[in-house]
Amino acid sequence: MNERITSKLKTLPDSPGVYIMRDADGTIIYVGKAKILKNRVRQYFHGTNHTPKVAAMIEKIEDFEYILTDTEFEALCLESNLIKTHKPRYNILLKDDKGYPFIKITAEDYPRITLARKKEADGAQYFGPYPSSAVVYETLDVVRRIFSIQHCNKKFPAEIGRTRPCLYHAMHRCSAPCTGQIPVEAYRKTFEEITRFLNGDHTRLIRELEEKMEEAATDLAFEAAAAYRDKIEGIRRIAKQQKVITGKKDADIFALALEEDLAVFAVFFIRGGKLLGSRLYRESGGLYASDAETLADFVQAYYSRDVAVPSQVYTALPLPDATELAAWLTEKREKTVHMHTPQRGELRQLCDMAAKNCAHALETFKIDELRKTNRDRALSDLQEEIGMEKPPVRIEAYDISNTGGSENVGSMVVFLNGKKAPAEYKRFKIKYIIGSNDYDCMKEVLSRRFLRYHGADSGFSAPPDLILVDGGLGHVHAAEEILERLAISIPVLGMVKDDRHRTRGLIHSDGTVSLTPGSAAFRLVTLIQDEAHRFAISYHKNLRTKKTFAGELDGIRGVGPAKKKALMTHFKSITAIREATAEKLAEVKGIDRTTAENIYAYFKEKNKK
Repeated sequence: MNERITSKLKTLPDSPGVYIMRDADGTIIYVGKAKILKNRVRQYFHGTNHTPKVAAMIEKIEDFEYILTDTEFEALCLESNLIKTHKPRYNILLKDDKGYPFIKITAEDYPRITLARKKEADGAQYFGPYPSSAVVYETLDVVRRIFSIQHCNKKFPAEIGRTRPCLYHAMHRCSAPCTGQIPVEAYRKTFEEITRFLNGDHTRLIRELEEKMEEAATDLAFEAAAAYRDKIEGIRRIAKQQKVITGKKDADIFALALEEDLAVFAVFFIRGGKLLGSRLYRESGGLYASDAETLADFVQAYYSRDVAVPSQVYTALPLPDATELAAWLTEKREKTVHMHTPQRGELRQLCDMAAKNCAHALETFKIDELRKTNRDRALSDLQEEIGMEKPPVRIEAYDISNTGGSENVGSMVVFLNGKKAPAEYKRFKIKYIIGSNDYDCMKEVLSRRFLRYHGADSGFSAPPDLILVDGGLGHVHAAEEILERLAISIPVLGMVKDDRHRTRGLIHSDGTVSLTPGSAAFRLVTLIQDEAHRFAISYHKNLRTKKTFAGELDGIRGVGPAKKKALMTHFKSITAIREATAEKLAEVKGIDRTTAENIYAYFKEKNKK
């Protein structure tokens, strides 16, 4: 801290407000809000448990200023405006600043339906917003096919009779208002049906169309009855394809996945009670604190743009400023907005689905960022950091996984020239170690791997340039002991994590290697560590599932290992076996009638309890 900052910290007030951080050039690099300015701002300069990104920003701060507000809500509004105006480097800035498209039904005698980029005060009806133009055009195509309305941009009645009906009319895809044979009221009635369809009112709309179809059939107007029938079938088909969220008309769902200076956010759109789609945002270089604070910042940044605000906003995590955010959104929408974090039910499932999408996209993001910063540079940086003579072309990473000491497994993942080499991956089921002892498990895995190398096993023929183990100094020493015993000289380093289970750096017998967050070497090591852990966990889960599955069949007379395997292969799940009849069980190869009846009787008795 310089003297200016030290002096200002002493006079900070116990009030809500906004603080503005500046670098040596006077450029605003971060804007934040605080319930108590004195506590929040001092945390930056007096706190020690900062994330690497926060620490990097603090080093650049040469001055700060603040603006007092009467309430936290006013602070949030001011913060939003300042971020939008100055676009500070360390705030979340959505690069995609486009609004979402709407479906528009014009206010004309003969209405038209089209895509609109924003709402206007023109008397038209607007539906949405939709996640993308592609979704809008797909919906418009469905509407035109079901309701047989115009595909062209002609304005009626001004252009009635100027041309002959087009090909769409011949294909029964347009009722041809251009002929003048469709009364205005009849055409407007069709658009009333379209409005209800877009609002998700499928059940009542179908019921009314069924009544009209029956009336037309009674009057022997079979062509009209067939048209109603086609509409009903089309609406039912679309209704089945859309995931309906019971009782929720319009809502947005937010989730995130965060790692160091990379973040992925998801927005799920519910409109008219239906899940219409989602959108992912990838951000790098922002100042990311806790997951909840980062998600709150994203929600604020998202709604700072020209997008529609729904009546309900759901977040995968409870947000620290939820009350103020809801008040701010209510002011923007001019109607009440509720914010919730669902704990159960279909909305919780959607939040979890959004979070899962984020986590998957984050893995891709990390790979893209690594590719962007150049794998060669990552390897050369890693070489320099750990003091190797040349870049490590082949890197092998090892991890151990178990649950309470059972089903111990080890994984070996391989990276060649900084890229995953899945064909080279190996799995090890621990044979000789009982109980939870990661060090001995690591010794067994390394022993088996390099004994097979000494034995000229073709699957283990290529020795690595570098060995990374998921763990600390104990894991490193365990690996080094085996290599020394086998007279193999390969550098071994441990991949260590911080308190938040994120990659922190590397460790070896002579000390630690701190990798700069966001650097090419850091991202490569993070990717390797995550891949080794994922591969070990997936194998462990697979073994545990099989054990649970097979264990359910223990105690059934006549069912041994071979028959267990046959049942597992045929039915795929224990639930399917439990619900199968004796006849179905007897169809399994190797299961005779008596054994089938024993299995059936066993589960029948068990289900009673």
